[in-house]
Amino acid sequence: MGKPYLGMALFLAGCSAAPPTPSPSPFASATVASPVPTADELKRDLTVFASDSFRGRETGTNDERRAAAFLVSRLTALGLTPGGDSGYYQRVPLVHPALSGATRFTVSTPARTTTLLPMIDLVPILDLGGGEPPPKATAEGPLVFAGYGVEDDFTKVPIKGHVVVVVNGAPPRTRPNERAALESESAITARLERLIPLHPSGIIVLLTGSSTDVGARIGRELSRALTLGGPSLDVLPDGERPVPMILIGRPSAGSPLLPAGWTGDGTPRVLRGKRFTGHIELRQEPVMSYNVVAIVPGTDAALRRTYVAFGAHYDHLGIVPTDHGDSIADGADDDGSGSVALLALARAFATSRGAPRRSILFVWHVGEEKGLLGSSYFTEHPTVPIDSIVAQINADMIGRNNPESLYVVGPMAAPHGQSRVLGAVVDSVNRALAHPFTFNREWDSPTHPEQIYYRSDHYNYARMGVPIVFFTSGMHADYHRVTDTPAKIDYDKLAHVDVLMFDLGTALANRATRPVEQQSLVTAKDRTK
Repeated sequence: MGKPYLGMALFLAGCSAAPPTPSPSPFASATVASPVPTADELKRDLTVFASDSFRGRETGTNDERRAAAFLVSRLTALGLTPGGDSGYYQRVPLVHPALSGATRFTVSTPARTTTLLPMIDLVPILDLGGGEPPPKATAEGPLVFAGYGVEDDFTKVPIKGHVVVVVNGAPPRTRPNERAALESESAITARLERLIPLHPSGIIVLLTGSSTDVGARIGRELSRALTLGGPSLDVLPDGERPVPMILIGRPSAGSPLLPAGWTGDGTPRVLRGKRFTGHIELRQEPVMSYNVVAIVPGTDAALRRTYVAFGAHYDHLGIVPTDHGDSIADGADDDGSGSVALLALARAFATSRGAPRRSILFVWHVGEEKGLLGSSYFTEHPTVPIDSIVAQINADMIGRNNPESLYVVGPMAAPHGQSRVLGAVVDSVNRALAHPFTFNREWDSPTHPEQIYYRSDHYNYARMGVPIVFFTSGMHADYHRVTDTPAKIDYDKLAHVDVLMFDLGTALANRATRPVEQQSLVTAKDRTK
């Protein structure tokens, strides 16, 4: 599951022009007697798929391509119909926005000019998230020091047209119980929210305390960033960007960004005779990634050209900073659990007696952790008509926590009431299970603070008018950590969720009508206006 944007969510990756060649699966000849998904087959596949040998399946790397090849080898063995644009693969063209050599930050005085190194001394924030325009690519003006940005600090120095340096930290005599809040990551956002409306030419935030590692993290994410293209620092003029350049750094002795001899004094002051100039320039490096798409054809001549879609994302974070001696984020729950659940569903639908009337579409999305990239590309460039998808069922992190409980998102959160009927079908199917789940609907709102509705691949289908439901077993202490391993998965629960999805897919595929109210039958084009 993707994380919410807190200021920047940009994440170096390899490049490949041709789809990866699938290796023979070690389980290609394995058979499962049960007509529905089982805990044994889920454990069998996840133990491989979320092993260290896949190195965390980061989008844009050879590890992603090996994970895709694993999925394709299983689908080939099952005999599903390829649904991509290159067999089972759908090519997803991405770009890596890298800082070019023309990027430059300097502090000038009448006597000298000091150059600050990009990505070492100062890290730029290139993306504010949420579809907002990027910050400006240029900044120039006199330097002012705004102290710690507390109380009325921003009223004590000129801000408009100046480059403002502010310390994300606590003044020396701050009470211990107040220090943590002033040094926190959220305090960065709070300071920016107060500064940006004052129209500075640029903002430089120097990090202290618990926020110190934020700059390093943003730097790592920038070096591994991938996007689908669109507005960038190269094509969107500065005049169309309402937010000034934002740079992240750390205070250090003798820094030209601080008052001479600074030892922690938070008194705001103009840094007389100092002028800052900044220019950011990007180069776009192409990267080819892949969604994996397969189909179980329906049997009804009138309905087989419509689809019940199942989705999961097969990427994860890859190699991360070492934690307890481990640096591979296996992503067993996020979203290895959903990925192998779809494999088990594919096997169950392909081998069960009485194939469904509608066709079943499976899409393993790439790039979810980079900002829902694979699902965004698939819904904009679908390999089947987007309006032929009657419902999309998304599974992301479905193998942990209370075995009796499951979060359901979509029936209330999706716009225009487009998923309400689908929600009723979900409830009906769940009640018919031998052991129904207790549904938690806390996150089924577009305004919930956790923003779960926007954080996984179902969102891109919903914005195209497709009824969606998102199943997740929720967050846990291993989320986005190296400790999210196959050993911690509750395989009985995972199988239980998979059976629910199998029964739901069967019900939807055999239903004579789409799971949508008549007044909600609006074209995808209308939805996206």
